[in-house]
Amino acid sequence: MVGDVPVGENAPITVQSMTSTRTSNVKETVEQISDLEKAGCDIIRVAVPDWESALALKDIKKDISIPIVADIHFNYRLALQALENGADKIRINPGNIGSEQRIKKIIDKAKEKRVPIRIGVNSGSLPKDIIQKYNGVTAQGLAECAFNYIQLFEKFDFKDIVVSLKASDVKMMILANQLFSEKTDYPLHLGVTESGIPKRGIVHSSVGIGSLLSEGIGDTIRVSLTGDQTEEIRTGFEILKSLQLRRHGVNIISCPTCGRIQVDLIPLVEELDKQLAHEKRPITVAVMGCAVNGPGEAREADIGVACGKKSALLFKKGKVIRKIKENEIIPVLLNEIKNL
Repeated sequence: MVGDVPVGENAPITVQSMTSTRTSNVKETVEQISDLEKAGCDIIRVAVPDWESALALKDIKKDISIPIVADIHFNYRLALQALENGADKIRINPGNIGSEQRIKKIIDKAKEKRVPIRIGVNSGSLPKDIIQKYNGVTAQGLAECAFNYIQLFEKFDFKDIVVSLKASDVKMMILANQLFSEKTDYPLHLGVTESGIPKRGIVHSSVGIGSLLSEGIGDTIRVSLTGDQTEEIRTGFEILKSLQLRRHGVNIISCPTCGRIQVDLIPLVEELDKQLAHEKRPITVAVMGCAVNGPGEAREADIGVACGKKSALLFKKGKVIRKIKENEIIPVLLNEIKNL
């Protein structure tokens, strides 16, 4: 449990993001988290690079509704302080925390607070002995490193663990998680780290995360993008919706257009997507350009149109409602969706 959100077993796959504000700036951090909550974020992670950020967690938690994860590097005392100030989970890379005794102090405090720990293993920070063993950074090395850390945590009788094995190399990330999942059932946090700006990062993350989810691997996800964090949430849910793992918000089915189309479909779909961006209900909307597949797809949707010459047939729950003009498509669909 991360706060009141379950991760693993048969729980819904959760979508996470991470703030880009200085955590010590409570006002800006809360504002960004609120925007992410509205977008559907299930769990939020914040950087804790200093004492002020660790102390700020207490005030941040007062004004948010989703669980908060404290991201800790190097200084084990920051992890202890974050736990004291209400972190619902902490994320550490044991390799940069230091001695076993320092890690044990974090574990003991997490036990006391009944808070889980995410063990983060990244391709950019593998221990030197692992890199030497495998002649470089490899998926096998990532998996072995994670197993080594788990053995250490189990040595101290701690099993409330989520594991992440991340790489910017999509194939490496996929293989590392496959190798890990073959040998253990600890919950997995999936993500392609440093995946880039949205036009590239969305592709990399969708391939990496989606491939694993389609195999039944993964319990919580983060789409890491260099850009607006709300885009991470939108993309995360689109990945889950594409695999029918969660229903969240509007799913717009629209055709790619061809020479048969007789309406200006592309701006129409773009405007509809914009208008429905904040709709949380799981609704399927079909906007089809011609009579080839249009009526069939529109009938399968909750609401939809199959377009003809400057007009469209409006379908609702599989039945034709009426014929509408091209300039009526957007307002009529929005009104029908509002009344569903």
